[in-house]
Amino acid sequence: MPSHGHAMARTEEVNPKAYPLADPQLTQRILELVQQASNYKQLKKGANEATKTLNRGIAEFIVMAADAEPLEILLHLPLLCEDKNVPYVFVRSKQALGRACGVSRPVISCSVTVNEGSQLTSQIQSIQNAIEKLLI
Repeated sequence: MPSHGHAMARTEEVNPKAYPLADPQLTQRILELVQQASNYKQLKKGANEATKTLNRGIAEFIVMAADAEPLEILLHLPLLCEDKNVPYVFVRSKQALGRACGVSRPVISCSVTVNEGSQLTSQIQSIQNAIEKLLI
């Protein structure tokens, strides 16, 4: 675990287009929920899959990695999210996002998908609300 001093240094590196960016606490909550969504099969990994869930109207929210290279490969997603009225958020690390998605490789984007009667519904809503607050 890097010290906080190191984390501060990284703050400046985040691409300003990666907006809104979750703070460490919210990131933790998002990654935990992504992990649970993965267990419940309510997760689609990758920008293409995330795009499909948006087009099909089954996305609860979209998570993107601020360190995707180049970030432009993700920037159609916020536009599509706004179009479909789906919350979206950036986390700092594609490596951490990959781990939360249960894979050993980096994941630059994922979509938590709708599932009626899911046990995750209240947690999903709480994250959606937290993301909406970032966009104000």
